[in-house]
Amino acid sequence: MDLSNLKPAEGSKQQKKRVGRGPGSGNGKTAGRGHKGAQSRSGFKFKRGFEGGQMPLHRRLPKRGFNNHDFRTEYAVVNLDQLEAQFDAGATVDADALRGAGLLRGKKARIKVLGRGEVTKALTVHAHKFSGKAAEKLAAAGGKAEAIAEPAKAER
Repeated sequence: MDLSNLKPAEGSKQQKKRVGRGPGSGNGKTAGRGHKGAQSRSGFKFKRGFEGGQMPLHRRLPKRGFNNHDFRTEYAVVNLDQLEAQFDAGATVDADALRGAGLLRGKKARIKVLGRGEVTKALTVHAHKFSGKAAEKLAAAGGKAEAIAEPAKAER
């Protein structure tokens, strides 16, 4: 066995069908595309979900639910156990400090502090929102939970 006698497996290679080569071929004239219509033209492509003019499934089904995706307020979430691990007692924790510690990524404008874990250090935390437990635990440790004022929503 060497490179000179390698060949593809039996039946794995087929000749391309040559259409539109006269009546004797059996695929002359319209070349298997039928008569007229979009599908007989070159460059035609079905749209996704097209069902031949029948009302497509995605339009037959009723709309359900509610979606606030475009207008929701997104928060970058930080937990108390993360603050405990990253900051020393008496530290002031704000957006810049969180970014420096690697707890805040991206451009999310708002920060929310959640109450997972315990806090033993007195930290002053500046964030847009605090869960009830997080605020309680910070106060119990001698720290402060200071809310940053939200910008007023523009009237439409």
